[in-house]
Amino acid sequence: MPTAVTVALAAGLLTTTAPTAHAAAGATLPFTSVEAESATTTGTKIGPDYTQGTLASEASGRQAVRLNSGQRVEFTAPSAANALNVAYSVPDGQTGSLNVYVNGTKLAKTIAVTSKYSYVDTSWIPGAKTHHFYDNARLLLGQNVQAGDKVALEATNAQVTVDVADFEQVAGAASQPAGSVSVTSKGADPTGQGDSTQAFRDAIASAQGGVVWIPPGEYRLTSSLSGVQNVTLQGAGSWHSIVRTSRFIDQSSSSGSVHIKDFAVIGEVTERVDSNPDNFVNGSLGPNSSVSGMWLQHLKVGLWLMGNNDNLVVENSRFLDMTADGLNLNGNARGVKVRGNFLRNQGDDALAMWSLYAPDTNSSFENNTITQPNLANGIAIYGGTDITVRNNLVSDTNALGSGIAISNQKFLDPFHPLSGTITVDGNTLVRTGAMNPNWSHPMGALRVDSYDSAIEAQVKITNTTITDSPYSAFEFVSGSGRGFAAKNITVDGATVRNTGTVVVQAEAQGAATFRNVAATGVGAAGIYNCPYPANSGTFALTDGGGNSGWSSTWSDCSTWPQPGQGNPDPDPVRNLAKGRPATATGSQDVYTPGKAVDGDANSYWESANNAFPQSLTVDLGSSEAVRRLVLKLPPSAAWGARTQTVTVLGSTDGTNFSTVVGATGYRFDPATGNTVTVALPGSTNLRYVRLAVSANTGWPAGQFSEVEAYLTS
Repeated sequence: MPTAVTVALAAGLLTTTAPTAHAAAGATLPFTSVEAESATTTGTKIGPDYTQGTLASEASGRQAVRLNSGQRVEFTAPSAANALNVAYSVPDGQTGSLNVYVNGTKLAKTIAVTSKYSYVDTSWIPGAKTHHFYDNARLLLGQNVQAGDKVALEATNAQVTVDVADFEQVAGAASQPAGSVSVTSKGADPTGQGDSTQAFRDAIASAQGGVVWIPPGEYRLTSSLSGVQNVTLQGAGSWHSIVRTSRFIDQSSSSGSVHIKDFAVIGEVTERVDSNPDNFVNGSLGPNSSVSGMWLQHLKVGLWLMGNNDNLVVENSRFLDMTADGLNLNGNARGVKVRGNFLRNQGDDALAMWSLYAPDTNSSFENNTITQPNLANGIAIYGGTDITVRNNLVSDTNALGSGIAISNQKFLDPFHPLSGTITVDGNTLVRTGAMNPNWSHPMGALRVDSYDSAIEAQVKITNTTITDSPYSAFEFVSGSGRGFAAKNITVDGATVRNTGTVVVQAEAQGAATFRNVAATGVGAAGIYNCPYPANSGTFALTDGGGNSGWSSTWSDCSTWPQPGQGNPDPDPVRNLAKGRPATATGSQDVYTPGKAVDGDANSYWESANNAFPQSLTVDLGSSEAVRRLVLKLPPSAAWGARTQTVTVLGSTDGTNFSTVVGATGYRFDPATGNTVTVALPGSTNLRYVRLAVSANTGWPAGQFSEVEAYLTS
């Protein structure tokens, strides 16, 4: 029997079903989230909306509730709780508060709301707009709330858009471990008024090989820590021990065995300045280190890791409201495990591996829950060797991002492309993928991108669930527009529900095998297979069996399918071959098959020389009642008259071809435009058009500058 898994990411509670043989996706979280749009409100519901730059598009579930001052939203507590975290937005430049009511009784405590940490601009990033509209604020209620109790939030002195509320039962503060060195014993101020930087340094120096204890309270650090090694930094819990700093640890190396756990680091980063190390950890913790039970908020990056971090484990932590990445393994990561974390509202990739200077190897992102990265991907793997992305739950990506990106985009050199085996297994993607304003076309929920070089690694994508993608489910592209191949890809076992446009968006040359991929609620067509750029080659989709619900192909490469549009009826006067994938038995130099379908009569395909017979094959995308072919050579007088002997063959499956028109000599003459027309029989129905050339009186090769196919005779 399948196992029901509750995921608080859709309107209300989204219940998904996972096979018992496979672990549920996402982290085990200490809180339950309830969407504002599923609650009772006197305010206004906004969304759903997927348009870059709107409040609803950045919201969880792409919906939220807007409260004018005095309006409220009332949640039903899903479980026992004594603490509340609220994701909200207020207009730029404003502050206010949320009054809190429990079963109609107003609490003395309020939740302060501000735009201070929102509305981030990154003009140096192409395609970016003002983003990062939301923020998170938390409150210990001072009382216990039971499941079914009513908890209301009321806007005061500002318009507040409420996205989601997290209900949590927070344990009491932990006790000081025996033998540990308390930072207060070295002069740290738990009121947050004094500067505790030196006290933390002194405690770390005194506790080598032991534990530095951070008691309940707030501690202000005015500069970063360095020389941290062979020590545990431990707090009383992330709701109790709070360090206020935008730069916690900044060091290029460490001998390792650094363990950081159970406290909060909350910064004051309000803008993204990439040259500033405004991070919880910048650099290295050294080998055999760990980070667990942390609350990280209002920083540029949670962990930007360089140098030796061998066998680092980052687990069971929260990353909220970063202006850039949540975590980035910036090369040389070996055996790193990032697991069981919750990441919301990151300003760039939530989790990234970037193999700069040295490859990330044998490292993994597993069982993380990621929501609302608002400028890039949920998970991004930029190069690396033997990488694993497993059992993650990613939702609501915005501009410039997919749920998961497996990419050879290098950004800088020296870069180490994907190699070995890249395992992408058991992930669930909800409302992921976005319109890319730089490409003017969409990015899929799961993207494989041969951006700066061909993908040579074995990419194995298994047991994937993709739900409500606004555009496509799987995308294969060379995002730089240079046509590098994406190959050695297997997609085995996937459930695709309600994808906006297509299941497979193939724009690069290369190949993938699909097995046991089942789709329902497909918006436009099963497959979009149009090379980008137009003459860069074809993407071969191999049906490995067990696929269902996505056999149709988008028929018009000159247009992008829009969500829910459906496959349009072919225009009877449209050239069905233009921009379609083309292959050949061979080609000479730069005269590749795609040049015969690029719409430019001056560019051309030329087969291997002195090797007749040669053939060119065009995939029209779906079976069509083609009645006429128009074959062209460049119209220039420099192309002297010639006769090519051509046999026209057709196929509906790309494997079994039959003769449509037998071998015939066709004369191409620049005096008549170097154009010939081939009439096809009235019973012709084909998807693949193959032109087999057995002779050419003008050159020892097959040659076509354009192959055009029409429904009209």
